[in-house]
Amino acid sequence: MKTYEQINDRIESGKAVVLTADEIMDYVDKKGVAAAAQEVDVVTTATFGPMCSSGCFLNFGHSKPKIRMSEAWVEDVLVYAGIAAVDVYLGATQLRHGDPANMYYPGEFRYGGGHVIEDLVAGKTLQLFALSYGTDEYPRREIRTYFTIHDLNQAIMVNPRNCYQNYNVAVNDSDRTIYTYLGILEPGRKNATYCSAGQLSPLLNDPYYETIGVGTRVWLAGAQGHVYAEGTQHAGDCERTGNGVPMEGAGTLALTADMKQMRPEFVRGVSLRGYGVSLALGVGVPIPILNEEVLQRTCVRDRDILAPVVDYSVDYPQKTGRVIRYANYEELRSGEIEIEGKKVAVGSLSSYCKALEIANRLADEIRRGEFLVSRPIAPLPRHAKMKPLVIREK
Repeated sequence: MKTYEQINDRIESGKAVVLTADEIMDYVDKKGVAAAAQEVDVVTTATFGPMCSSGCFLNFGHSKPKIRMSEAWVEDVLVYAGIAAVDVYLGATQLRHGDPANMYYPGEFRYGGGHVIEDLVAGKTLQLFALSYGTDEYPRREIRTYFTIHDLNQAIMVNPRNCYQNYNVAVNDSDRTIYTYLGILEPGRKNATYCSAGQLSPLLNDPYYETIGVGTRVWLAGAQGHVYAEGTQHAGDCERTGNGVPMEGAGTLALTADMKQMRPEFVRGVSLRGYGVSLALGVGVPIPILNEEVLQRTCVRDRDILAPVVDYSVDYPQKTGRVIRYANYEELRSGEIEIEGKKVAVGSLSSYCKALEIANRLADEIRRGEFLVSRPIAPLPRHAKMKPLVIREK
């Protein structure tokens, strides 16, 4: 049994033993769980892929004369101005003004909120245009100016839902091509897509939320951030395998960090044809090895993780609940799965390669004493269920 304090002491003294979730399995096979639990202090986990429920708060400071922004756009992308005078919130999926969306189906969605966030982190010069109704203390009614992230007082990423614990594998049972947030799906189950780092993914290595909770320090696109709440749609009360791994989406994390500390290669705007825009993010989470049970759960392998295969032409949009079959991530990463006797090509929207890079970067920062582990101030709920939106008569 170790404590957070003991592990941090070892990190600060440069003595911590840190392995990635990709390395720990073979290490435990070689050393045994008991010996490895004594030796290993931290296991690093990571993921990289589109995370639509992301965005950021920006503070522009005050112009002369002052303005209380009631409507505002950054690079013609609408931002939410229903807060204080020069604070705005930019959502990753917001479309650019005038984007035809799916008017000419399937839409291309070339630029939106996720791309603005990418450009901000990359240090590019962007345009702000804002309007106001004018008040006694904020008399200005219109402003147009140009800025970079370095001109802002704050640029804080605040993401309501990141790092889904598990997720669907999407197929298309219809006779036409469909366009989804999981990519383009060809008719007649000609392809399948998924989005997870599998055995590297944070919450799959801590399935019961024993070390990851509110207040956990995370690596968010290169910046040190933290979990500020359970993520929206967090639903830990779900069907699980014998080793505790959820067989559906289950847990999520709400994350925040300073965008001025982020690295551009881990913050990328995404265009999803026929669906919209999003933001691909890199997230790393350290798991402190407090005991043998925590260590054992970080040894989960792709073959032990089951994801539901779901038809996105009818079953997903109509919410029928039907699952065609479950596929493990070893199958998915092979590039092909079998569905009802038919071989189906599989592609991923997430990058295992980038996730592994993040896990290694985080491990190096911990070894150098630059990144400590943190005890959660509150646990994530294990027994929460997601409520549906019920359509009612007034």
